[in-house]
Amino acid sequence: MDGKLRDNDISHVVEADRAHVWHHLIQHAGWTGPDPKADPRIIVEGRGMRVWDQKGKEHLDGVSGGVWTVNVGYGRERIANAVRDQLIKLPYFAGTAGSIPGALFSEKLISKMPGMSRVYYTNSGSEANEKAFKMVRQIAHKRHGGKKHKILYRDRDYHGTTIACLSAGGQDERNAQYGPYTPGFVRVPHCLEYRAQWDLSGEEYGLAAANAIEEVILREGPDTVGALCLEPVTAGGGVIVPPEGYWPRVQEICRKYDILLHIDEVVCGVGRTGTWFGYQHYGVEPDFVTMAKGVASGYAAIACCVTNERVFEMFRDDATDPMNYFRDISTFGGCTAGPAAALENMAIIEEEGLLDNTVAMGDYMLDQLRALKDKHAVIGDVRGKGLFLGAELVSDRGSKEPAPEKQVQAVVADCMAQGVVIGATNRSLPGFNNTLCYSPALIATRDDIDHLVSATDQALTRVFG
Repeated sequence: MDGKLRDNDISHVVEADRAHVWHHLIQHAGWTGPDPKADPRIIVEGRGMRVWDQKGKEHLDGVSGGVWTVNVGYGRERIANAVRDQLIKLPYFAGTAGSIPGALFSEKLISKMPGMSRVYYTNSGSEANEKAFKMVRQIAHKRHGGKKHKILYRDRDYHGTTIACLSAGGQDERNAQYGPYTPGFVRVPHCLEYRAQWDLSGEEYGLAAANAIEEVILREGPDTVGALCLEPVTAGGGVIVPPEGYWPRVQEICRKYDILLHIDEVVCGVGRTGTWFGYQHYGVEPDFVTMAKGVASGYAAIACCVTNERVFEMFRDDATDPMNYFRDISTFGGCTAGPAAALENMAIIEEEGLLDNTVAMGDYMLDQLRALKDKHAVIGDVRGKGLFLGAELVSDRGSKEPAPEKQVQAVVADCMAQGVVIGATNRSLPGFNNTLCYSPALIATRDDIDHLVSATDQALTRVFG
C-alpha cells in the first residue's frame, strides 16, 4: 500500500456519490444543488491506521473508521481471505440452523466471557439491543403477567437508531423529531462526576449516582422494572468513565430487585478499553451483553446479543407451550462472513498482544492529553479507559460553561485539514456537544498518539488562541 490511487480519474465516482448516496450524520446542502461548494469525501484505501481519500491525501485515523469500529486496523488480508473462503463454501443460511464459523466463534467468544453462555447473532448493534429488549418483554409476559416490563436506561447513553433503541436513548438531540417513542422505557441520571449532580467526589459520588438508579426503581415500582441497560463507559454522550463504587452498587441494586442487567458493549467490546469487554474492569456479572463494531473490526457485518444460561433457560423451560421460545429471527444474522471475520479478528488481538498495547498506549495518550490540558485552558476535563478517550472543551474552567459547538467542530475540521481524523459529540446533547473523542485502532504506537495529540494542540491554538 503506497496511498496512490489505482485510477487517475475517479471524478465519476464522486459525481455518483453526490447524486445518489445519502451519507450518515451529514448535512448535504454544501455538496448538492446547482452550485455545490465542496465534494463529498470518498475514502479509497486504508492500511494500518492510515486512510487515503479520492485526492490521494493521507489521513491518520484517530476514530477507527469514524465510529469506533476498525479495532485491528486496515488491510488485514487474513481476515479478508477468511471471509472469501467462507463465502465460497457457504455464504448464508438462516439462523434456524447453525454454521461452522457461527459455532466456532460462539465458543471462542464465550471463552472470553466467564458467566455468559449463549450467542444470538444479528447484524447491527441496534438490532442486538432490540433482541435484548424483546427478551426482557417476553420474560415479563411469561413470568410476571406482563407487569415487570419496564427497561431503565441512563441519561447520555446511546443504544442505537431504531425507534425502540431511541426510546432507550439518553441523547435528546439524537432522539428529537423521531417520536412518539416506545412506552415502558424510563431514564435514570448519568454518572459524569465532572458535571456533578451531588456535592460529592470519588467513590461517594459513584455510590450516589448508583443510588439514584434505585430511587427511580422505587418510584416506578420494583415489580414493574425488568431490566437496566447501560454502557460500561458512555461513548457518544461524552466518553464517561463511571466513578469508583458505581458498578458494584449497580450490580447490588439489580440483584436486590430481580432486575436483569443489560450491558451495551457495542463500542467498548472486543478490546477497546484494554479488556475483552468494558464491564470486565468492574467485576460485574451481566445477564445480557450486546456488541457489534469491534467484533469483526468492520471487515464484515456482525453483532451479537449474548446471554447467561439463566436467561436462556427461561425460553425452554416448558416444551409443551408452543409460545415458550424466543420467536424472533434476524435475516442477516445468518450470514457466515461475520463470524468468520470475527474469529480472525480475535486471533489477531491475541497473537499481537493488542489488549496489553491498548492499556499501555491508552495510559500514554491520557498522560499526553493531560499535558495538553495544562497548556490549553479550553480543556476542562480529560478522561477515558484504554484507547477510548475524550477531552471536554469549556469556555470557562470555573463555571464549566461548554465551549460553543461551532468551535468544537472547527477543531475537528482543523485536524482533518492537517490529515488527522478525530471525533466530537455530534447532535447528541443540547448544549453539551463539546467533547473531542479519540478511539485509535488497538495497534496504535507512541508515534501515532503523538501525531494525534500534536494535531489537536495545533487546532486548539488556531481555533481558541
